[in-house]
This record gives sequence, structure tokens and C-alpha cells, in this order.
Amino acid sequence: MQLVVISGRSGSGKSASLHALEDLGYYAIDNLPAGLLEPLVQQSRSEHGNPKKIAVSIDARNLPHDLDHFPHILQALKADEVACTVVYLNANAKTLMERFSATRRRHPLTRHDHLSLSEAIEEEQRLLEPIANLSDLLIDTTRLSVHELRNLVAERVANRSQQQTTLLFQSFGFKRGVPLDVDLMFDARCLPNPFWDTRLRPLTGLDQAVVEFLSQQSEAQAMLDDIRQYLERWLPRYVHSGRSYVTIGIGCTGGQHRSVWLTEHLGQYFKAQHHEAYPSIQIRHRELGAPPIGAGH
Repeated sequence: MQLVVISGRSGSGKSASLHALEDLGYYAIDNLPAGLLEPLVQQSRSEHGNPKKIAVSIDARNLPHDLDHFPHILQALKADEVACTVVYLNANAKTLMERFSATRRRHPLTRHDHLSLSEAIEEEQRLLEPIANLSDLLIDTTRLSVHELRNLVAERVANRSQQQTTLLFQSFGFKRGVPLDVDLMFDARCLPNPFWDTRLRPLTGLDQAVVEFLSQQSEAQAMLDDIRQYLERWLPRYVHSGRSYVTIGIGCTGGQHRSVWLTEHLGQYFKAQHHEAYPSIQIRHRELGAPPIGAGH
């Protein structure tokens, strides 16, 4: 049996993620009390024909006791050999406030606790901490559209074998904020910047002219080799520690040239040289609006 638990702060995209899994054949339940997880699994196992792939959303509308007890519930399910994946969605507070303002929805915690919106967002993070700390996959939805989020969930969660460790190589721009979901982060801002060449400025690290420019820079080649060697040495430790998902973030100032070049080279290298160890390797360029997650370019 496969059980996917979707959680996260209100406005972070839980409903869209749950709907994406439902469209892929999961039996989906929104706002499930955490205390009902074990009975749900037991009932699903008890009769032939019951769903074997279940996705549930658990959020701050749960009773505080149930949220605090979530680690024990999850431990019991795993001990019972249930394949559990916990996905936690998050976005920065400014984005969450903008989403609530745009939709004119009320935050669930403002209805009964007499909190302001900003206070409710902060309190919700505290309440969901027991789930966030146990998440297998953290997704930062700050800069994702609904369509991108649905694709990402489908690719990273639904299409993943339970025995695989999924690697995501992601480029980003520091000026647009550091992603919340990065496990390992490397800073490429010290490398020669194609931005200052007017011919290269409108291009990206996927374009041949930029590729040739950076490939000729000894510092860029040295950083590429150093990051590659670091990952080849230490990624196996992440796998052996039971990590299901590892996100490698590489940033430069704008997320258009240097970080894209490094991310693309590293992703393609690991696909070619380490496919057996990491059969699920994905590449994403956050600032390019490229097709999210999946095959290289």
C-alpha cells in the first residue's frame, strides 16, 4: 500500500497537489484528522478491491493533540510496512499573504483564535512543525504556478518508485530569494558573469554561446569539477541515511546564466554516469520558466 500525506501552510497548494494525485489514480481525502490515518489504512487493507494508493491532506485544522501525535502515528504505519511519503508544502509569508488577499479567503486560524492574517500564518507554521520535521519532500511553492505544482507533484511523488532516491538539480537566482526546499546549496556568484557581455545578456545557460563562454573559464570548470566530486562522495551518505528526495540548488545573481550552466552539466552528468544509483534524476531552472522537472534540455 502507498500512502502519501500532503501537508503545509494554508495557501501553499495542498488542494492542487491532492487533486494532481487524485487525477493519477490515488484515493484522495482532504482535511483528514491525523488520528484516523491508522484506521483508514486498516480498513483499506481489510477488503479486496479497496484502494491501494491513498493520498490525504492533513493541515492545521486538526486538533493540536493529533498534530503532536503525528510522529507516533507515522512510526506505527511504517512499522506496519506501509509505504509512507510525507510531502510538506511551504511558501514565504509574503506570498501566502498575497494569495489570501487575491482570493479573499479567510485563513482557518483567524476564524476562532482572533488572530491577524500574519499572526495566523506564523502560528500555523508552529502547529505543523511535527509534520514538517518528518517530511520526506519539502516543496517551495513561492514561485510555482498551479500547473507547475501539479506537474512537479506528479513527477516527484506519483512517478517515483518507493525504493528510489530522487535527485533534483535546480538553478535559481539569489535576487529572487533562496528556495526553501534545497538540501544542498552552492553559490556560483563568484564566477565570471556572461551578463556583462551585451551579446550574451539576453541568452541563458542553455544557449550554446553562453555554454562556450563558461566552458572556457577555468574558474567555472574548477567549480563544476569540485561540486561534482563533492556530490559523488557525499550523496551516497544521504541515500544510506534513508533520504527519499535530495534537492541540489545552484544559485547565481539572476538565475539565468552561471547557475543554469552548472545545473544542466551536473544533472546531465549524473544521468549519464550514475543512472543505476539514481534512476530518478530531474532538472529544473526556476527562473527560466522552463518545463518543470524532468528530462534535460
